[in-house]
Amino acid sequence: SVQVRTLFQHPQLAAFAQALVQGADGPKDREVVVPPNGIPEGCTAIEPQMVTLIELDAQQIERIESAVQGGASNIRDIYPLAPLQEGMLFHHLLQTEGDAYVTPLGLSFDSRQRLERFIASFNQVIARHDILRTAVLWEGLKEPVQVVQRNATLTLQWLQDVDMANDVAGQLAAHVHPSHYRIDVREAPMIRAIAAHDDRSNRWLLQLPSHHLVLDHTTLDLLVEEIALIEQGRQAELPEPVPFRRFVGQARLGVSQAEHEAFFRRMLGDVDEPTAPFNLLDVQGDGTRVHEAKLRLAPELAQQVRREAQRHGVGAATLFHLAWALVLGKATGKDDVVFGTVLFGRMQGGQGTDRAWGMFINTLPVRVKLGARDVAHCVKQTHDALTQLLHHEHASLALAQRCTALPGGAPLFSALLNYRYTQEQAEGTLLLKGMEVLGADERTNYPLTLSIDDLGEGFELVAQIHEPVNAAYVCGLVRSALEGIVDALAKPVALPVCEIDPMPAEEKQQLAAWSARVQDRGDAEPLHRLIERQAELHPESPALSFEAQTLAYGEL
Repeated sequence: SVQVRTLFQHPQLAAFAQALVQGADGPKDREVVVPPNGIPEGCTAIEPQMVTLIELDAQQIERIESAVQGGASNIRDIYPLAPLQEGMLFHHLLQTEGDAYVTPLGLSFDSRQRLERFIASFNQVIARHDILRTAVLWEGLKEPVQVVQRNATLTLQWLQDVDMANDVAGQLAAHVHPSHYRIDVREAPMIRAIAAHDDRSNRWLLQLPSHHLVLDHTTLDLLVEEIALIEQGRQAELPEPVPFRRFVGQARLGVSQAEHEAFFRRMLGDVDEPTAPFNLLDVQGDGTRVHEAKLRLAPELAQQVRREAQRHGVGAATLFHLAWALVLGKATGKDDVVFGTVLFGRMQGGQGTDRAWGMFINTLPVRVKLGARDVAHCVKQTHDALTQLLHHEHASLALAQRCTALPGGAPLFSALLNYRYTQEQAEGTLLLKGMEVLGADERTNYPLTLSIDDLGEGFELVAQIHEPVNAAYVCGLVRSALEGIVDALAKPVALPVCEIDPMPAEEKQQLAAWSARVQDRGDAEPLHRLIERQAELHPESPALSFEAQTLAYGEL
């Protein structure tokens, strides 16, 4: 094996091959040996030495046993949380109503029989995968743990008091809206199934709200694949499940905390103020006042992005990160910005991680310095920053924030970028016979989130922005910044990145029109002269007031 960052440092095949030859005797990524689960089958009393990924005393184990339905005999494994799970649990506990990390998924069936068969198939999947039988406990413990139960069942519930005269699907979606709906993460599975029958369409509707603590985007895709195989009677084709504990062990026992800390201190040690575009700084929201807008890039622009990325030896994601940095720079008036980037989390998670289930993704800060540097230099800088970050993809965001010069409790950033590879799938897509997807609603606690859907050939921007900032406007800014970047990269003469203005052309025209109506008053006195004259004429008159304080013109 080779270090995964070697691949990202050399995305072109010839350069990658050369790097392999040159580094044949260099450092390799090693897969950490994760100790096996020590809780045997049929265990009715768990002892501390049986728990191999976290240290727990007998008293703490007793608390865990008493909190799980069925006690010790229903506990298969106990281990700590992964990095992003820690942050999600923090926000879950912080919110008293609703949960930004509850993701509803709406489905529609042509018969009750199909709906109930789907739930039965879902329970077969739950029986196969540890992460779907996992609960998170923290009360009376030195740190939160996830507890894998031997048995957990998804129970179908029915929505009560449905008004058949109105939109039934809308009523069902409103019932599980993340603004007020919560899932008790101390109970497995962290998924709920609420159904209703729509008499008018004669469809059986289902909402499957799940918590991000156990499901990421890849896991959701794999879940649907398995249900489809079970529904088709192809259980023999199901792959061997990969326990989530392997990833947790790799994250805990791999790169040391000291190495993570040294890296982030080098990156962020002199950052003493947050990057808060549009003055949006609340990172403890529930996503209820967030509006979404989507923008599909023109095919010509998408081709330009891929062409220039390849020509400069970087991935398309690098250009989007730089475009986002440009927008944030303009929105903050800064030429040195920090924002969160979502990491796949499966690059160094060990063998079989690509097929493993669980919350693998992580959010970590990336810093981009703009200023008078030319665009090509900024592209390389951004690419290098992302490549180096990969080695630390299992670090916690809390650790990274502690490595800054910010006062305790102050957020480092309020904007997030999520570059994801996505297959196009419209609402109403038929995944299984007699079943349709009605749509999903995903939110975060960040007030500005930009997702880039890499569709294979094209790209779609998805902005989720806290009001009053217009999400469609932000999409336009990103597109303009991206156009400026690829145009600059295509030219033989280096262009300073500060000369790229992401303001859309129509806004520039509007400003030009307003400026054309402004009259130059060459004889007008500057403001400080007018204040001086007022002080001479009326020194006792109030000039400035703030709360209980007042300053007279004479005092100024």
